[in-house]
Amino acid sequence: MTGLNRRAALSGGLAAGALVSVGGAQSRPVVNLQLSWLVNGQQLGEICAKRQGFYEAEGLDVRMHPGGPNVDGVAVVASGRADVGQISSSPSLMIAASQDLPVRCIAVGFQEHPFCFYSLARNPVRTPQDLIGKRVGIQQTAIVLLRALLAKNNIAESQVRIVSIGADLSTLLTGQVDVATAWTVNVAIVRALGDQGVAMRLWDAGVRLYAKPYYAQPRAIETRADVLAKFLRATAKGWEWAHANRDRATDMLIEEVPSLNRADERAGNDRVLDASFNAATAANGWGTMDPRIWQEQIELFAQLGQFPRRTPRVDEVMSPAILDLTRDGRARIG
Repeated sequence: MTGLNRRAALSGGLAAGALVSVGGAQSRPVVNLQLSWLVNGQQLGEICAKRQGFYEAEGLDVRMHPGGPNVDGVAVVASGRADVGQISSSPSLMIAASQDLPVRCIAVGFQEHPFCFYSLARNPVRTPQDLIGKRVGIQQTAIVLLRALLAKNNIAESQVRIVSIGADLSTLLTGQVDVATAWTVNVAIVRALGDQGVAMRLWDAGVRLYAKPYYAQPRAIETRADVLAKFLRATAKGWEWAHANRDRATDMLIEEVPSLNRADERAGNDRVLDASFNAATAANGWGTMDPRIWQEQIELFAQLGQFPRRTPRVDEVMSPAILDLTRDGRARIG
């Protein structure tokens, strides 16, 4: 959505959060969670929190709203038409802050971004320097991630050949490119490489981005912190339960979204959970985030010219307030 359309959406939205009660004063408040994609295995924890009654125990009615190419989730949350949003990657929130949109990250779903550069064993790319001279197949919307990797590792863009590809890895298998990109959690796509695939994650190549960040209005963080804390605490319990009960969690996912393939989702859920829990969550609990990593991201994307209006400050991009309120209620697993 363009800046103009975003401003129109904001002007037509609610002045502050959409938290409402339905059916009278005794009903649970509805918390609307706006996604940027269709409900899938990346909502494993939320589905478990719902099915295990963790949201109900907190007195909430959480409703997930699917996104898609025609849904600007950031604008939906910024306008107050949803209470919490979740977007695929952290740069979207940095860019939103640079455009003065009123949203702040309140927690992080994937601690280490699963975006990955895949090659084949016969022509492997294991380090950023191995990209030099290679044809790199990448989705048009993700080219900035390649540019971030090159900049981080002092490689000129002219030293690689960028080829626009679709979502699968067929161009790598047919030799049209030497490298192709996908998220590691998309097992149905990555499986095509078999045992010949060689993976180099964006994170391991020095570009430390977050994935699946949760965000809310600054005003909601200030005035409705108690409800946002209940949402985050229950969601953390859902992810903790999924981590400990992976087969049953996959069953719950399929019961919620029958169109998904169970075998693919069961394999994918291991990778989703690996991305959700690491040393940072072992120390500070599920959903934690580090202001220093945010600052590192901001500086790198400023270097790439991604903030034409202005470079945002860290406190304009993220708020630790809800994490602080839930410090003792989020599982420390890593």
